[in-house]
Amino acid sequence: MLNVHNLSISFGGEYLFNEISFRLNGGDRVGLIGKNGAGKSTMLKILSGEQESDKGQIAKDKEVRIGFLKQDIDFEQGRTVIEEAQEAFTEIKKIEREIDEINHQLAERQDYESESYNDLINELSEKTHQYEILGGYNYQGDTERVLQGLGFVREDFDKPTDTFSGGWRMRIELAKLLLQNNDILLLDEPTNHLDIESIIWLENFLKSYPGAVVIVSHDKMFLDNVTNRTIEISLGRIYDYNKPYSQYLVQRNEIREQQLAAQKNQAKQIEQTEKLIEKFRAKASKASMAQSLIKKLDKIDKIEVDEDDNAVMNIKFPVSVQPGKVVLEADKVSKAYGDKKVLEGIDLLVERGSKIAFVGQNGQGKSTLAKIIVDEISYQGDMKLGHNVQLGYFAQNQSEYLDGEISIHDTMVNAANEKNRSKVRDMLGAFLFRGDEVDKKVKVLSGGERNRLALCKLLLQPFNVLIMDEPTNHLDIKSKNVLKEALKSYEGTLILVSHDRDFLQGLTNTVYEFKNRKVKEYLGDIDFYLDQRKVENLREIERKDKAIEDNSNKGNSGKQSYEDQKKLKSLNNKLSNVEANINKLEREVKEIDVELAANYDKTIAKPNFFDNYQAKKDKLEKLMADWEDIQLQIDQIS
Repeated sequence: MLNVHNLSISFGGEYLFNEISFRLNGGDRVGLIGKNGAGKSTMLKILSGEQESDKGQIAKDKEVRIGFLKQDIDFEQGRTVIEEAQEAFTEIKKIEREIDEINHQLAERQDYESESYNDLINELSEKTHQYEILGGYNYQGDTERVLQGLGFVREDFDKPTDTFSGGWRMRIELAKLLLQNNDILLLDEPTNHLDIESIIWLENFLKSYPGAVVIVSHDKMFLDNVTNRTIEISLGRIYDYNKPYSQYLVQRNEIREQQLAAQKNQAKQIEQTEKLIEKFRAKASKASMAQSLIKKLDKIDKIEVDEDDNAVMNIKFPVSVQPGKVVLEADKVSKAYGDKKVLEGIDLLVERGSKIAFVGQNGQGKSTLAKIIVDEISYQGDMKLGHNVQLGYFAQNQSEYLDGEISIHDTMVNAANEKNRSKVRDMLGAFLFRGDEVDKKVKVLSGGERNRLALCKLLLQPFNVLIMDEPTNHLDIKSKNVLKEALKSYEGTLILVSHDRDFLQGLTNTVYEFKNRKVKEYLGDIDFYLDQRKVENLREIERKDKAIEDNSNKGNSGKQSYEDQKKLKSLNNKLSNVEANINKLEREVKEIDVELAANYDKTIAKPNFFDNYQAKKDKLEKLMADWEDIQLQIDQIS
């Protein structure tokens, strides 16, 4: 299907990979793995034809079609969700327009016996046949099926794409790729913006995909469930095994141990031979034997051991000052959007040195409570921070706050103070940004590299309570492990929001489960929590809770109709979208309020200041009203 031969590419004189070769066949589902910056996304760009290599060849049949899901996408303004998804069918849409044009001409003409009229009839017949072969009568249904599988509902189809968040736009792009019937799919971090239900749907879709699939992902469970082959890029070479990720790790370690043992035995043989040569050289009668042994030694192929890229981040989270015994206390904390309550009457007391995991389904309030603690959004009730508490906060989308147009070095210098500005280069080095790399613009970094930079920037400010919301997004597996070890040795108070069981294991000693607007405490680690819930992993809990919720809904409504179920899903999606917009506007209004308090005269002097300020408040009020209306509709159906 596709042959890669002696492919090489370098940046700044250093090879990302050098003279690598492999072949993709139909049915291959390849997990492309490696450290952040190893060249995974670059490899996908080269395979897609978006970027050229320095040397080497990629051979494929002319008919082979390649689809590429990138981390960063741009949409044409003005299209609806369904229109954008149906861009997958460019050829069908073109023929559709041609058929319409022919029909229009036929309707206007009356020279039924003429040769030109007969030619139009023949052309129409040919186009219609071609349309049918390409699936023209099925493409609309296929589009709706794939969009619904990825979490959209019919009510979303006619909405403009620019009303959706980046995560939902990524789903539209993924839907287009899945609809194109490509022979090869190249997917760069496809699960980053998907909920559990959509990830499971995508897993099932890819398992039965007849073409070849190459996936860059740091989700071990997703790789194990989907892939049947693993290619690792490491130190400019590739390691290629017909095994999913976890099995590949075991096999590669076994092979490396065999190589080490064989190399050790060979080294002993060489040492013994060299001793004999030295011994025979001293005697004239044995000189010919010494020459024979030397020739034998020259012919030996030295056994090489696969190199491991062990360069990892060097992270340490220092504690700024010693806080009081109680670092934060929540009393009857609630958060609502209109009538929709996300959290209700939460009482919480966190003591110094606690290591806490926030777990639960998406939308249950984990990130909301984290934002309340750092005073990023408004809420009801009381949230008190203890004596000397200094908060460090890593948001789920922290890397998006970085300015793409400035360099890595300037990003750090701009955030530093007089005390630590001189240490910026050393800090960047600890996070694997070395030498000329620090002059790269942020926008050229991979998702994992941007996350590393955001982590590095976090360390510029002192803190003794660290709150991290999904910090492992985009991080490669080795970087995840380094971050985990740094958090293990952190002596301050830690609150982690995560869906990653492997990451949480051994890291926290208390679990707070978010469910039905409440928080339940489990005094143990993540394994204790899962044991109490009688499941093996967090994904299973989310599926189990969803099944219980679905059955409960069916029981409440007697037998809920299919249309009602779809409508409920649509309304819940709307609630999520409106909630995100309310959060954003509340933050913007709060920032303006702070700016007004700090420098009133300068702030109000800005052009159209009051109009813009009032517009934001009016929009916020309307969104609150929208929440109430949507929630009322949900209640009526339920």
